[in-house]
Amino acid sequence: MAASGLVSDVALPVARVAVDINLAHLNRLFDYSVPAEMDESAQAGVRVRVRFAGRLVDGYVVERQRSSEHRLAPLQRIISPLPVLTPTVLSLCQAVADRYAGTLADVLRFAVPPRHARAEKAVLASPVDGPAAEGSRTDSRALPSHDQPVGSASAPYWQRYTGGEGLMSRLRQGEQVRAVLTTSPDDDPFARISDLVEAAARHGGVIIVAPDATDVRRIATALAKQGLRKPFEVMTPDQGPQARYSSFVRLLTGRSTIVVGTRSTVFAPLDNPALLLCWDDGDESLVEQQSPGWNSREVLALRATLSDSTKAQRTSLVTVGWTRTVETQAWVESRWAVGITPQREHLRSIAPVIHPESSSRTDDRSRIPARAFPIVRTALAHGPVLVQVARRGYVPGLACQRCRTPASCQSCGGPLRLPREASSPVCDWCHVHAVNFECSSCGSHTLRATSIGSARTAEEWGRAFPDTPVIMSAGDSVHDQIPGDPAIVVATPGVEPIATGGYAAVLLLDAAAMAARSNLRGNEETLRRWCSAAALARTRAPVIVTAPADLGIVQALIRWDPPWFASRELAERRELQLPPTVRSASITTDYPAATAAFTVLDEHIRDGWRIIGPLSLDETRARILVTVPRSDGAHLVTVLREIAAARSIRRDREQLEIRVDPYSWGS
Repeated sequence: MAASGLVSDVALPVARVAVDINLAHLNRLFDYSVPAEMDESAQAGVRVRVRFAGRLVDGYVVERQRSSEHRLAPLQRIISPLPVLTPTVLSLCQAVADRYAGTLADVLRFAVPPRHARAEKAVLASPVDGPAAEGSRTDSRALPSHDQPVGSASAPYWQRYTGGEGLMSRLRQGEQVRAVLTTSPDDDPFARISDLVEAAARHGGVIIVAPDATDVRRIATALAKQGLRKPFEVMTPDQGPQARYSSFVRLLTGRSTIVVGTRSTVFAPLDNPALLLCWDDGDESLVEQQSPGWNSREVLALRATLSDSTKAQRTSLVTVGWTRTVETQAWVESRWAVGITPQREHLRSIAPVIHPESSSRTDDRSRIPARAFPIVRTALAHGPVLVQVARRGYVPGLACQRCRTPASCQSCGGPLRLPREASSPVCDWCHVHAVNFECSSCGSHTLRATSIGSARTAEEWGRAFPDTPVIMSAGDSVHDQIPGDPAIVVATPGVEPIATGGYAAVLLLDAAAMAARSNLRGNEETLRRWCSAAALARTRAPVIVTAPADLGIVQALIRWDPPWFASRELAERRELQLPPTVRSASITTDYPAATAAFTVLDEHIRDGWRIIGPLSLDETRARILVTVPRSDGAHLVTVLREIAAARSIRRDREQLEIRVDPYSWGS
């Protein structure tokens, strides 16, 4: 179904159109006749308006052909003669739909942004090599001449990595490489990303994907400092439609060939890019929540694989992060990718000094370890101290003081929290104040805190160090960067500000609770959060982790060896036949549909298939979990599509959610 660029030809009067409808049983192309006045503009990739089931909907011309076996309705309108859906992106979207049991229309809406006529006109009117009038194009300083070694100023950094110099050399020479880079805690990962981009940009386009706008901004800043000759685009959700579409058109028309953005940037309209790069691929923000629930890392891998089948330049793929996910560890162990890690001799001289806190003895005023106070007091004489807290808010978790039953709202059953000191509990769901709480199990009226949030933690540190500024970065109050002056910074995972010169000490609170999570990804995600915070510390700075030293996850932090931990996790999952060593899926719907889906799955069951459920989620919904051998992944998707199509034909109103290889399988 690959599209090809077609010239105007009245001998091809039929347009095959991908119509924007997400009904699973209609996941195919539809034929329309091309009116004579539209013949020249109705080319492959053009956005059109067609009549479908009695209403006008958008679509894309995929190809033109001579005839059709159907009686055809005509195209209604050409929305724009600009071919916005390229053959490369179309092939990628179809591959993503096939992998995640979705429809092509579901994926296309992420790949091609809504048209903005004024932005399109402005970009097309600008010269190809000239500055853009509007949008988010970023021009940086001149690139060194070709006879100057690329990235020579950063060469000493790459010598600290096993395989680092080889990675840079292959990218400079335009060779294909697949690599998983685990960055050193004393290094600037965004500077290393800019090195990789500079090396690869001489041979083609570059697509960089990051979890959120903060990471995108930090990468864009590093790219600007690097001094690229080529301009680059920045694409984030907080951009307006005009700026986003301007960036899209500049990439589409070759005015820009480098882009950094959030998850949907994986579909950027660049043909045969030289490099695909993903920062912090373990972050859940890289997983699309809407159907079909694709993962940006896996889409980039698909895109790299699709480039292998063409005669054009093959595309390199690099993931970069403080830690290594189980999925990328599987790439390394299967030799699909090579692992790039800091040299152990270097790590021993610069890694933070980890102090595990296995004792239950805490300061009387809080759950903060007593021995943390002298370490923090000493560190504050030299700079800021970072305190990582698992949850935001004041007291986000409450339970009955007598029987320890989680406190719930009498109106809707939602969890109760304490928004501030000396206030009444509030329901997290309906926001009703539980003035007269009564435990549903024992009838007690007394509450206790089960978790402490960032606001309460900041309050505790303020009382302990009244002469020291306390900065909170959580929720709607997030700091990107702070000066290197003495201060206590309380932050939730993922929004820790960067301190000028690094933190003099780091305290990882709630560590034992985070390490005890039963989620399949619990330990992997916890280590990622710890390392991301600890990496902000100065060389050999103390890092206190409130968890026992004998835990494997704590040992990985002490040794600063995320690849070892990922390998251990992968081996355990392989033994238990858990993702990613198997393909997996979850089906969430109402009870009757779940029962019907179970029947269909049971009819197609093969050796090695495991079907769990239906599992009760609440009074109306249930979930089915499925794992199959990786070789049966395509067959599983076929069965899931059969289930979705049957549901679509019946026009059932209850929601059916199918997720293939979900991020949090089993939770």
